[in-house]
Amino acid sequence: MAQGGNGIDFLTIEDISPESKTLLVRADMNTPVDKHGRLIERMRIEEVAVTLRDLGRSKVVLCSHQGRVGRDDYISMEQHAKALSETLGKRVEFIDDVHGPAARRRISELNDGEILLLDNLRFCAEEAQEYRPEDAVKTQIVLKLASSFDGFVLDAFPTAHRAHPSIVGFPQLLPTAGGRLVAKELKSVSRIQQVAKGPYTAVLGGSKVSDRLEAITALIENKKADKVLLGGLAALAFLKAAGKYRSELGIADQDKAVQKAAALLSEYPEVFEMPVDLAYEHEGERREVDVADLDHHKALDIGTKTIQNYEKVIRSSGTVFMSGPAGAFEKEGFGKGTESLLRIMATSYGTTIVSGGHLSTALKLFNIHSWIDHVSSAGGALILYLAGKQLPLIKALSDSASRFRSGGYTKMSDNLKAQS
Repeated sequence: MAQGGNGIDFLTIEDISPESKTLLVRADMNTPVDKHGRLIERMRIEEVAVTLRDLGRSKVVLCSHQGRVGRDDYISMEQHAKALSETLGKRVEFIDDVHGPAARRRISELNDGEILLLDNLRFCAEEAQEYRPEDAVKTQIVLKLASSFDGFVLDAFPTAHRAHPSIVGFPQLLPTAGGRLVAKELKSVSRIQQVAKGPYTAVLGGSKVSDRLEAITALIENKKADKVLLGGLAALAFLKAAGKYRSELGIADQDKAVQKAAALLSEYPEVFEMPVDLAYEHEGERREVDVADLDHHKALDIGTKTIQNYEKVIRSSGTVFMSGPAGAFEKEGFGKGTESLLRIMATSYGTTIVSGGHLSTALKLFNIHSWIDHVSSAGGALILYLAGKQLPLIKALSDSASRFRSGGYTKMSDNLKAQS
């Protein structure tokens, strides 16, 4: 039994005695891809490898999601299996099935020490929805797979804020342990929270505007953001709400996002810092203009004046948290905003936290990874956890620990019968 931040009790891998058992491991190997659908980096794959090495004498079935429907990163997990095989130095078998007969048959044939990776969980529509735990156990993913396993390992900290069936369903039926990444994150964040002090500044960018809006609200309401510096598509949503950006954002529910941004600007006018200049592409080159002069060009990064304004706030902060890149850093010529802000954070005197897969990639690309106090592959999950929100994954672990202590798990057949 282990204890994470905020006094959270959860089972460890050792508590469920993994040797020779068939275990389901829910990881988050959701990885950025290039325009050809190829994996750009392996940070999350390397993270789950730590847990898998400690399950070397178990029959392991690994599952994860990748991307979202309609996006370029919505791809199969086959590349992940190859990358994980190289990382572990042993074969990781891939099957292009999630809970069908082929997957269940192969699971039943596993030997100790073997690892099977299921295909993208989000190929199943259920995994794109959120459920109450008592409803999640009635989904096909859980009903079809749960009886194949002796235990469950939750190691998907970047997805901790999602109440998907694979996060909250299986812990209702199986003894559930926190993986090594979850344990590491909870321990590290607890340590950071003990030394963090104000003023608190959040630097929020990236392309997940709805997630950022949720995070901003939580951070402000829980007094974890005295200032919010905006970049990425989140900045453009706020600029559009202020009537300063005329181009389309190219996101679903644009009107809803802009309305929410406008409401936040109205309620907390002193909190937000928005870009005063932006960069766009002109004949293959980077060009910067003041926001008022952008016309209908598509903004790809924040500009130099904005970086200078944000630097003043960052250097006067006691704690700085950054999630999401300031612009399209992977595009040549448009990494200036992201790199500059990360370097400013790295050389500031405040406590610094960087989260999200894209920024973790950027830190390594710019070779400043070791200068940040805490780097996490989690994005929205870490923001909400720092803001004091209860995350579905953390609650599932805590509930499982209580159930395990009280002998609340019965034979799998009895558990499944109770759900029917």
